[in-house]
Amino acid sequence: MIDFTDSAFQNDPHPTYALMRRTGPVRRVRLPSGMDAWLVTRYEDARRVLADPRLSKSVAALGSAAGQSAAGGALSRHMLAVDPPDHTRLRRLVSAAFTVRRIEALRPRIEVIATELLDALDGRDRADLIDAFAFPLPIQVICELLGVPAADQGSFRAWSNVIVAGAMSGDRLGPAIESMIGYIRTLLAERREHGGDDLLTGLVQARDSGDGLTEEELTSMVFLLLLAGHETTVNLIGNGAYLLLRDRERWERLRADRALLPSAIEEFLRYEGPVETSTFRVATEDLEIGGEKVAAGDPIVVVLLSANRDDDRFPGADELRLDRPQNPHLAFGHGIHYCLGAPLARLEAQIAFTALLDRFPGLRLAVEPEELIWRPGTLLRGLTELPVHL
Repeated sequence: MIDFTDSAFQNDPHPTYALMRRTGPVRRVRLPSGMDAWLVTRYEDARRVLADPRLSKSVAALGSAAGQSAAGGALSRHMLAVDPPDHTRLRRLVSAAFTVRRIEALRPRIEVIATELLDALDGRDRADLIDAFAFPLPIQVICELLGVPAADQGSFRAWSNVIVAGAMSGDRLGPAIESMIGYIRTLLAERREHGGDDLLTGLVQARDSGDGLTEEELTSMVFLLLLAGHETTVNLIGNGAYLLLRDRERWERLRADRALLPSAIEEFLRYEGPVETSTFRVATEDLEIGGEKVAAGDPIVVVLLSANRDDDRFPGADELRLDRPQNPHLAFGHGIHYCLGAPLARLEAQIAFTALLDRFPGLRLAVEPEELIWRPGTLLRGLTELPVHL
């Protein structure tokens, strides 16, 4: 039985997932929340599950097994936690803000933010790259896009860390969720009174003009955009920097050949992706996954981190190849719930690594790789800090 709370597993889950792919790629496990669920670890099974319409994303479909508080439920009415037609309606409300063209228009502003963050490090010998760069870059971008005050980023980061750790946060989880709900409702009240030229105002106006957006959906959607709008990129930048600095040859190769950067980012997403597992799906009928009989009502979780290391799909999957030619990884999901913010995450990572390579060509780890600690929880895959010499 897998122990998700074991520190050795948290720091390196890959050997455990590799064993599961070989000996039981679809199996029942007990999650840290106490819920029993099917864990899917192979690529082909994962890809099918992520797009299977017989699997519901509705939190309500989990019933009492979810063990979710009313507060938690108030943050579970977003597009990742509902099925069509509600999913279609909610995604349409925000999709216009995340088109490739609209995201590319943000490039100059993101470059300014990256430059300012690195300017603040000039003259220092050592820094935590997560705290000084990987976190503030995407959180500032999404806050500006939504219209959220920059001064609130510290509080939001604290709540976010607790919420994404889930059951492993213990007694802190409930208060963090309550605080987040209160914060979002205050923001929404301010936008109703004053308005603005931002996505948050647009969502409020959609709600108040009768576009079918309930108050819970509005609160939950803002929560998703804030959380998902930065967490993925924080870990993409942090994990990618760690992988490059762990092997200086790769850092120097990327410095010398910037044409490799797009494929390198895709390889970071595959090899040590920012999201470890998908959110829940629930079988709406009896079905079979990977040779196992799954009953209607059973929860299912896809291990994206494992699927992306499947040798049957990726030759030499345990080798980091910056120039990997074919890389159909599942880091951003698959199917109708494919990550809406993927273009933004890729752009931010491209700008972040370009800025780092240009500004600090001698960047190196300040500790041994085995001393680094990975964040608790099964949802996200990222470092708590990344000490570097500049």
